[in-house]
Amino acid sequence: MKNRFILFLLLLLVITAIFLVYYNRPTEQQQTHDFIIPSDYLKEAPDIPVFWISTYSRVTDFLEMTVKKGKVIVIGTSAGGRKIRAVFYGDPRQGTGTTTFSGSLGFGDVGAYRGPDHNKTVYMAMAAVHGGEFEGIVGMVNLISVLETGKDLRGKKWPLINEAASRIDRLILIPITNPDGRERIPLQMELYRDTDFTAAEYLNTGGNDDGKITGWPQIKEFIPMDFSKPGFPGGYPNDAGVNFQHDNFLGNRQPETQALFDLTEREKPDLILNMHTGAVFMRMDRPSGEPALHSAFDTLFYYVHSELAGQGLQNTNDPAVEGNASEMASESVYNLDGALNWHCGALSVVVESPSHSFSANKNTRERKIESPDNLLDAQLICHQQAMKFLAETGGRSKWLPGLKR
Repeated sequence: MKNRFILFLLLLLVITAIFLVYYNRPTEQQQTHDFIIPSDYLKEAPDIPVFWISTYSRVTDFLEMTVKKGKVIVIGTSAGGRKIRAVFYGDPRQGTGTTTFSGSLGFGDVGAYRGPDHNKTVYMAMAAVHGGEFEGIVGMVNLISVLETGKDLRGKKWPLINEAASRIDRLILIPITNPDGRERIPLQMELYRDTDFTAAEYLNTGGNDDGKITGWPQIKEFIPMDFSKPGFPGGYPNDAGVNFQHDNFLGNRQPETQALFDLTEREKPDLILNMHTGAVFMRMDRPSGEPALHSAFDTLFYYVHSELAGQGLQNTNDPAVEGNASEMASESVYNLDGALNWHCGALSVVVESPSHSFSANKNTRERKIESPDNLLDAQLICHQQAMKFLAETGGRSKWLPGLKR
């Protein structure tokens, strides 16, 4: 009898141990890699503004504490096992279409793909496809704050954002699209280094273990990257070594790309902003995609750049000059945004922000100092004007060649 009791206790202990291990396991199984980064590149900025929330953990905490009007949903898991979170406002499209997007183009009516409520408007924005580009994250966090409270994290009101958002049926915001790349950089805000872009470029595009940068566009020569080689891969790739801004879109897609494809297939957004960092002034690039959307892009470009110019956030203060897409917009190569366009019909656009860590174009050496406040203003103005554009033009189902401004 005594032996049975002892066996029973042992069995109970084993069951208890299994229970504790199972229910206390990490919610995100993350891959980790050891990389050596020059210590000087890891200097944190002093006096980081309260509105500058950019790390994966702080963004996650912010969403949990702040989002009440919207809904936080995990839309996918990164190659390294990290959750990709999006915030949703409004109701999704109801019903389904009768054909594929390609079929709808051949039929001549995109509504056949988008479904019975094809006239509903859906705005989507994502940041940190490249994990070392923090400005888009900060902008997205503060945009969510505005939608939830009417104010950004500085306490500044943005009534035009709330007014534009109220006229759009659905908003989808992804603060960190590449959590693997973002987690690889252990900084909330890089040290400002005036005209020296070396540290920022190293953290984003990677480099040798002696501190020499890989640089852009050289970082795109090897996809996937070999993490076993010496050096630091930077924030561009996920933990599989893939910069999914240039994924194998028609082949073996990365989980982050697949999550975006699945999301956009369900939601069928009209407009997607893909927020990056890499310009002297805030700049929207012309996407590689449907020629039929060129006119819509030109109009979007005017909405955004003319307002930025009026606020002193462009090279000149002339809205007519800065808002002229035919003169000012750079052409994109085939990338994630072109792939999303051909996948779901959205006008998907890269927006390049100035950097908080250096103040000069690395090629022309043109110098322009932007304060963190100006950087945030530019981000929020971009979202405000893009939402206003969508609300006033009516979305994909109403965009036609010759669309009026």
